[in-house]
Amino acid sequence: MHYRALAAVIGMVVASSAVTSGPAHASSAGPSTPARAASSVYEAEEATVFHGTVDSDHTGFTGTGFVNTTNEAGAYVDFTVNAPAAGAATLDLRYANGTAAGRKSSVSVDGTVVSTPAFGPTANWDTWAAARVPATLKAGANHVRVVSTTAGGLPNLDSLTVSDTQGTDWADAVVDSTMSRYTPSAIGGWSYPVALYLMGQYQVARRTTDPARRAALIAYIKAWADRFVDASGHIDNSFDSLDSMMPGQVMIAMYRETGEAKYRLAAQQIHDRLLPAGGYPTTSDGGFWHGDGADRADQLWADGTFMADPFMAQYGKYIGDSTQSFDIATKQFVVYASHLQQPNGLFKHAYDASRSASWADPDSGLSPEYWCRAIGWAGIAATEMLDLIPPDHPRRAQLISVVRNLVRGMAASQDPSSGRWFQVVDKGASAGNWTETSCSAMFTQTVDAAIKGGYVSRDDYQGTVDAGKSGELGRISLHTDGLTYLTSISVGTNVGDYSYYVDRPRATNDFHGLGAFLYFYEEAYH
Repeated sequence: MHYRALAAVIGMVVASSAVTSGPAHASSAGPSTPARAASSVYEAEEATVFHGTVDSDHTGFTGTGFVNTTNEAGAYVDFTVNAPAAGAATLDLRYANGTAAGRKSSVSVDGTVVSTPAFGPTANWDTWAAARVPATLKAGANHVRVVSTTAGGLPNLDSLTVSDTQGTDWADAVVDSTMSRYTPSAIGGWSYPVALYLMGQYQVARRTTDPARRAALIAYIKAWADRFVDASGHIDNSFDSLDSMMPGQVMIAMYRETGEAKYRLAAQQIHDRLLPAGGYPTTSDGGFWHGDGADRADQLWADGTFMADPFMAQYGKYIGDSTQSFDIATKQFVVYASHLQQPNGLFKHAYDASRSASWADPDSGLSPEYWCRAIGWAGIAATEMLDLIPPDHPRRAQLISVVRNLVRGMAASQDPSSGRWFQVVDKGASAGNWTETSCSAMFTQTVDAAIKGGYVSRDDYQGTVDAGKSGELGRISLHTDGLTYLTSISVGTNVGDYSYYVDRPRATNDFHGLGAFLYFYEEAYH
């Protein structure tokens, strides 16, 4: 849309009205996880508008319309927000921006600037997104003013939702922030960290009740997928490592959403590579090598349980060849666990059947350490497969046994002070060790899923989940740019010794962490 030339409309509406919404999900505060705090919604068309009009010529807005400001710096929308008590709050501004560039602004509370959101592009003027702003409100009336700072004016503003910090839907916030930071063409190539994030976004989309928002989230994922699959359903990839196969989950997801044959054929290309006729190499007892190359020959990494097994189980559930697909997925997990799971319930990072890798113990073939994200991969793989395979599958009991022992080991190694887990899981007291964000999300998700699946006792392990939720949310925050920041995420990691793991760089907003956070949040809060 091109904004029309508008005459100044000053003091168009003098007050805003609030609508209280009911509980949406549990928060992480306290062991009993109370219901999410109520929020108040203020419609933009009922606010004070300087240089703008109330329009209704686009779909998807709430209330009776939205505010369309003039294309100029200084145009504003001023909301009167009534807070029952002083304290920290999240200001959620619902907007649409059908241009190719951000609409920069400033947000102030009673004259003090608290944020400068960029209001990035949305798919079109009928697609609405959210910019979230942290603020502190005083008891009583507060003036929240959104002011354009460039000649482009503000985006179309639909509403302002005000909630306390416990009321923030952090999965929605992470998705909105990531889509604001990256277009589908710029988010990254065919890789498992990007696909992990996109599958997390897919879970958020499937939970979303707003049809327009759901469509926008799916369209973003589809645009990424379409970069790699051609009209005939072919992906130009040799699929010579398990890591390269995990993005096949995105193809299955897009087939579920669209029914387009090209996505089914793309997933089949990966599926067929893992069939006996596909020639993917295995150990003597049938475990897929982590990669088809000299540096990964005969090696089983716990990471691989997530890279290949859930894909095969999803294929069996949503596409076909279910008996064979379920058999391959469950066999792989059981073979891996037979080597990697130890008496304490945890998985060693890797096993080398040839004992030739520099890290391999000459007797057992195992790597020396329990690396947290490798264990996390195994946990979410096992619990997801238990949701996908039939109740009477012959390996279900074995998977449940692995999960029970894994949960036992996770609970025993949780850091009691933070609720998170250490980079090297069993050596929390050792020099240089630190609690890592992605695995803490995965561990919490695994234990929560095991409770909900009935595999372990809620009485025994709910405290582990509650502490994990609190610890994980301690790593995410909203900044004044209106975007989320998730900290202390280990970057991609090979197999190594203690020093190697604890010296790994700690990143902010790394896709390993963002994806794991979305999986965790959708499991633990919805």
